[in-house]
Amino acid sequence: QVQLVEPGGGLVQAGGPLRLSCAASGRTFSSYAMGWFRQAPGKEREFVAAISWGGSNTYYADSVKGRFTISRDNAKNTVYLQMNSLKPEDTAVYYCAAYKVPYRSSRNEADFGSWGQGTQVTVSS
Repeated sequence: QVQLVEPGGGLVQAGGPLRLSCAASGRTFSSYAMGWFRQAPGKEREFVAAISWGGSNTYYADSVKGRFTISRDNAKNTVYLQMNSLKPEDTAVYYCAAYKVPYRSSRNEADFGSWGQGTQVTVSS
């Protein structure tokens, strides 16, 4: 089982940047795809971005493509989400997630088996 810890989050003005990080422990981080999801008040959790185990493949939701960048540092067991040009509609609790099986990747929430505690991101207009 992998443990995921997400410091960061916070309040930012529209148009500004924010970087989220997620530190993993408990298994071989470099073998598993990682992802970010978010849940806004009153809405279902939705996919934001994912990255393959080696970092060569990335996936983005259409709503964040060109503004958000997912990356990982396997030496530090950490995955990042750089968010630029933030909009009020990006306000949500953001969750880091780890893929269930090694050497696979996708954007499907059902394929992710471990979740962080979530971190609040609020974008003010």
